[in-house]
Amino acid sequence: MRMEGEIATNTDPAGAWSLVVPLKPLARAKSRLGLAVGEQSRPGLALAFAQDTVAAALSCALVRDVVVVTDDAVAGAALSALGARIVPDAPAAGLNAALAYGAAMVRALRPGARAAALNADLPALRAEELARVLDCASAFPRAFLRDAAGIGTTFLSAAPGVELRPAFGGPSGARHLASGAVEIDLPALGSVRRDVDTGEDLRAARALGLGPHTARLAASLSPVPDR
Repeated sequence: MRMEGEIATNTDPAGAWSLVVPLKPLARAKSRLGLAVGEQSRPGLALAFAQDTVAAALSCALVRDVVVVTDDAVAGAALSALGARIVPDAPAAGLNAALAYGAAMVRALRPGARAAALNADLPALRAEELARVLDCASAFPRAFLRDAAGIGTTFLSAAPGVELRPAFGGPSGARHLASGAVEIDLPALGSVRRDVDTGEDLRAARALGLGPHTARLAASLSPVPDR
């Protein structure tokens, strides 16, 4: 990996993908998880999820750079230290506007970039599984991966010159499919599908193997209740 200006880039010539990761201000992130882990632990876990997601993504041979769209100064500093480029949420109009803006920032620097949106709450993410998703996505103008529940979306891609057109939130899998994006349906992608919103999700991610930042915090928590 090397640095080009503000951006950490993978030196592998195959690393053609730029990933856009959105992150709410930590004070508002993962509100449902607070019911399971307590409000004091919630912001720290939200940051740890993002740190493990970004670190795993940057270690993937097919990823050139990661852009995090956030207005949170603490999160921005922590994720910048890992090698991500931080851009403010200038639209301030919700998740999908932030993702479209991040993709535009990527294309402003690299017009020919393959761009993809990736959830910030994938604490068990494995670089090799992400590489399989990216390799599959490279065959299509737009492609997406459903979350573990089969309802939402954890990944959406756009080929060079193709608009991302994100429609995240709620039953986004159906919306992305209806928009013409091709659904990625490969086995053994649990770490890329496993987003975390609840205590049950966190236990499922722990079974897959948490990244180091989340593992450290999760070890100090009481057993996570079923909420």
